[in-house]
Amino acid sequence: MAILATNTGTTRELTPAGNYIARCYSMIQIGTITDNIQGVEKTLHKVRIGWEFPLELKVFNEEKGEQPLVHSEEYTLSMHEKSNLRKMLASWRGRDFTADEAKSFDITALLGKACMVNIIHAPSKSDPTKIYANIGSVSSIPKGMNVPEQINLTFELSYDNFSWDKFNTLPDFIKDKMKRSIEFAALTTPTSTQMAATYADGLPAPKRTATGNVMLVSPIDDLPF
Repeated sequence: MAILATNTGTTRELTPAGNYIARCYSMIQIGTITDNIQGVEKTLHKVRIGWEFPLELKVFNEEKGEQPLVHSEEYTLSMHEKSNLRKMLASWRGRDFTADEAKSFDITALLGKACMVNIIHAPSKSDPTKIYANIGSVSSIPKGMNVPEQINLTFELSYDNFSWDKFNTLPDFIKDKMKRSIEFAALTTPTSTQMAATYADGLPAPKRTATGNVMLVSPIDDLPF
């Protein structure tokens, strides 16, 4: 997911390419939205996951002083074996999910967990002159490596426990996307008709709570989540 959009419409400095020690600190349920993907209309349930890089400090606001560099990425909320979310999670935890584990997974288990994040730069498929920073891979922390404590406060926003205060702190481009979702429509207009999501892989949507969350599986053994 590109990180160039901002409230003002100006471009944002790209996260430099490279490997970073990171912690997951943010989890935002975008909801079920319809987008045009390479000319095809698809309805997908989206989540935005954010990482901070605690060793990469920079002054973004003089009043706040040094803050860690952050990067966020959107994923389709699917545990299908071909989904990008499952591939990322399997790489992070060091092994794939069993069939039973993959039936549902509580992605909030990622919050606070440390990892290594590889950032790559790639041109836009629609406009090669535009370069975006994306996550190339996420992996576990090597044994013996020390990871600083989390700096940013944990940020979690879902429709099961919606907070307007948290919502209002989000950048406009995230708020606008959430406003297009079925879950947001149900939140603001309870009588609206809910649609069923159809994922890019053509499979039925996973089991959900009343408002659409997939938060059922707890951490396993000594894996990072």
